[in-house]
Amino acid sequence: QVRLVESGGGLVQPGGSLRLSCAASGSIFSIGEMGWYRQAPGKQRELVATITRGGFVHYADSVKGRFTISRDNAKNTMYLQMARLEPEDTAVYYCNVLPATDWGQGTQVTVSS
Repeated sequence: QVRLVESGGGLVQPGGSLRLSCAASGSIFSIGEMGWYRQAPGKQRELVATITRGGFVHYADSVKGRFTISRDNAKNTMYLQMARLEPEDTAVYYCNVLPATDWGQGTQVTVSS
């Protein structure tokens, strides 16, 4: 089973940008679908973006037009480019396969002035 490790979070002002990375311990080429999830304090974990092996993407309405998911199979890494960040985007962000298996530690994203 491939282990996934998130990185790239931090503190950013509203309107700013961040790029998250999800590094895999092995090849992701054979993984059919991967995604980024997030969990805000006091809320349930939600799926925000997915990408298939063929490159088809899907976004939650709350991030559509602001977030871009991508994957580099050669580097065994998935990314989430986040732009025009809002305070409501504050959460711990996780990457996982679909359907989700074991969860990593995630990476904290805080949007605040």
